[in-house]
Amino acid sequence: MALFIYFDYKAVQKRVKWVGAGKKDAIWTKTHERNARRVLNLMIELEGLWVKMGQYLSTRADVLPEPYINVLKQLQDSLPPRPLEEVRGTIEKELGKPMNDLFANFVLDPLATASIAQVHRATLVDGREVVVKIQHDGIKDIILEDLKNAKSLVEWIAWAEPQYNFNPMIDEWCKEAPKELDFNHEAENTKAVSSNLSQKTNCESGAVSSAVDVLIPEVIQSTDKVLILQYMDGIRLNDNDSLEAYGVDKQRLVEEITRAYAHQIYVDGFFNGDPHPGNFLVSKEPPHKPILLDFGLTKRISQSMRQALAKMFLSCAEGDHVALLSAFAEMGLKLRVDMPEQAMEIATVFFRQSTTANEAKENIKTLNDQRERNVKALQEKMKMNKKEVQRFNPVDAFPGDAIIFMRVLNLLRGLSASLNVRIVYLDIMRPFAESTLLGSMTRGPTANSQWIYDSPVNSEVESKLRNLLLELGSNKILGIQVCAYKYGKVIIDTAAGTLGKYDPRPVQPDSLFPVFSVTKGITAGMVHWLVDKGKLKYEETVANIWPKFGTNKKELIKVHHLLNHTSGGAIPPPHSGGGSEPPLGSHVHTPKFPTMPSKKKKKKGGSKNDVGVADKDGYTQLRTSDGSDEGSTASAVVAGNGSGSGSSMFVDGGAKMLDAFMGVGDFSGMIHPNGKFGLGFRRYGYGAGAGEKVATTTFGHSGMGGSTGFCDVEHGLAMAVTVNKMSLGGVTRRVVRLVCEELGVPVPDEFSVAGDKGPDMVLNLAPPE
Repeated sequence: MALFIYFDYKAVQKRVKWVGAGKKDAIWTKTHERNARRVLNLMIELEGLWVKMGQYLSTRADVLPEPYINVLKQLQDSLPPRPLEEVRGTIEKELGKPMNDLFANFVLDPLATASIAQVHRATLVDGREVVVKIQHDGIKDIILEDLKNAKSLVEWIAWAEPQYNFNPMIDEWCKEAPKELDFNHEAENTKAVSSNLSQKTNCESGAVSSAVDVLIPEVIQSTDKVLILQYMDGIRLNDNDSLEAYGVDKQRLVEEITRAYAHQIYVDGFFNGDPHPGNFLVSKEPPHKPILLDFGLTKRISQSMRQALAKMFLSCAEGDHVALLSAFAEMGLKLRVDMPEQAMEIATVFFRQSTTANEAKENIKTLNDQRERNVKALQEKMKMNKKEVQRFNPVDAFPGDAIIFMRVLNLLRGLSASLNVRIVYLDIMRPFAESTLLGSMTRGPTANSQWIYDSPVNSEVESKLRNLLLELGSNKILGIQVCAYKYGKVIIDTAAGTLGKYDPRPVQPDSLFPVFSVTKGITAGMVHWLVDKGKLKYEETVANIWPKFGTNKKELIKVHHLLNHTSGGAIPPPHSGGGSEPPLGSHVHTPKFPTMPSKKKKKKGGSKNDVGVADKDGYTQLRTSDGSDEGSTASAVVAGNGSGSGSSMFVDGGAKMLDAFMGVGDFSGMIHPNGKFGLGFRRYGYGAGAGEKVATTTFGHSGMGGSTGFCDVEHGLAMAVTVNKMSLGGVTRRVVRLVCEELGVPVPDEFSVAGDKGPDMVLNLAPPE
């Protein structure tokens, strides 16, 4: 059958080249109708999961041609009915009584027939109007066999074409689909969703009730294969003429359905996974409320997954790449490549504004263009050829809990397209996603009425710090963490605020923040450790370690140049055009400085050797002794051989390590003589405006967003401040000043000067004018 359809379309493609533009549309419409009927007949014959697939396709008016939607929608509730003898036999076997003892009236013609069951209207002997849902005989075996075959097919595809690994999807279906075959399970689901949607939940935006205005039938009785529900008179969603005749507001209808699903997903963590049009009715009486049916495929997700899905939604709404990647990690989605912009584009596709069926072609073109851009970006990122990138799967692990969630979003999008309405999901779902994160803050054990994370107070200075944070409040602070040690003892460990403007969970001491350049200090520490272990040398060229780095005249840059921010390689230097590259070190941020004369040391045995020697491009480099002087700090430390007694920087109280961090003593020849950087760390000074001096025992590193970390060895203080709201460092400066002043420790000038500038907001190489 697939070949028939394929060759039919190929023949039509050739045929339409020879006809006028006016006839092309008619030819394509007939072709789509003809092949849609072929697909319909095949799916009816195969039954089981194939009908489920057809139901899904019948909702995608945003991507499929209209003839396919019109033909395949029969699979939603208009399949050929099962024989009455089969229906009667199932009812009497399941309920244990003859039909006449159960019903005063039973309508022989079914209301609907779908993939798993068919529904009849009836009247109970007590007079109640009901519908009776009867499972098809033998359908369980068919579906289980279909799942087994589908699993084998998916595994083969993943082996043959690794980029098409659908194993997480089929695994989730194998877990969830069999639950639809137990009508007792569906009955319990129906009761639970009905109860959840009738409750009121306050959303952050204006404290508006998030209870949704929908109807769900009452459960009367259930067995494994028979379900009796309250009868509700309604209009089918695919009956457009009746919707128009009753004056149904289709825009409001779909918005209310969307709200109902947002409530189920984000507030309840328990949602119907099969929202195709056949599972809805519309009440005939104004205000024409949606009636939700069929809760066989209902997914339950954990609170942590609800929070992760809410965070993913809101990060897409805000365009926050950091939060999106954090949400991926929380939900268990692992990527093989770090491409946050492309990740944002792909995630946003699921929450984009829906389109009408009339815009389907343009929508497909837009998505294809986006996919091509992402593939090209991936190709450039991974240095792959076109064939390699086509076989590359960027997803390393995909959470099964997200499969049904994405299916629901796609089905809702198809529903709005089939009714020709446009839905802005970011507006409708946002209050529910926010309420999920708000709820985790207000109900959690870690929040308190003072906005500060509820943890023990370690010292009097910490108590005063918390008062300062309360004084600054949410106007100045979004989220903050402060930690300090005094002579190795914790004196401050405080967290306050929220994780984000759209993520109101409380900041905890171990919450992760992007701290920007603060991480340079960690990297620098690891470089020094590698030198100490003999794995690296300060005077070694980077190109010797990483050959590709040596292009574009960077072959002379050494490790100590990178540590001291004097390589000129971090930011492309400006130049006035032309094809020539600017000279090394010409950027204004990293000026090329003259070589300073270095001190000479006399070694035992009378050997002389320059500690600092100028290279041809004006950079200084340390040369190790070729003599036998094992006592030379330069030869032992700079060579980085890590051998011999006393050669390690991490012994003797760390004095050599401190000299290396600060760029003093034997390391002074490696740094700018008047600069603010040692080897990898900012050297903090004191006494601005009164003869500033650069300290020899205080070092650290600050980040662009306002975070910082520094250590005052002389006074035994180590302190870190991290913030999650981009700032000029004003809050950080006030925090550092308070702590230092309370402890009687000199305040580094970077944190003591007046004005709005704070950490890392001024150039680091030269002292301030």
